[in-house]
Amino acid sequence: MSPRNQQSYTPLIHSPRLPHQTDLRFIANMDSSRGQNGIQLLLAAEQEAQQIVNAARNAKLARLKQAKEEADKEIAEFRAQMEADYQRKLTETSGDSGANVKRLEKETDEKIQHLTKEAERISSDVVEMLLKHVTSVRY
Repeated sequence: MSPRNQQSYTPLIHSPRLPHQTDLRFIANMDSSRGQNGIQLLLAAEQEAQQIVNAARNAKLARLKQAKEEADKEIAEFRAQMEADYQRKLTETSGDSGANVKRLEKETDEKIQHLTKEAERISSDVVEMLLKHVTSVRY
């Protein structure tokens, strides 16, 4: 474009050809009102976006709270199940321990009786051997 053509494309607001000053104000007011409408639209859009973000945040917090409650419930159920298993095993083994104690007492009594019989059987031989070693003198 030549410099001459550039002058013909200048905006109407700056054009010296407008006949009245009031026309300039009218055009300026139109641009200003369009700008105000645009700002109002942007503010409304921003508020709507903020509401959407807040709703999403609240929904997320609600989901997290629900998930925590469900997890707490599952933990409580698991804990109760484990406690029941522990008590059941404890009851089973304590019943067995009573039987084990009786069995061990019986085995111990049998061993004591066996050792007593063996001691009675060999005690005379042990006494003779001790007397022989104590009374004999070696040089």
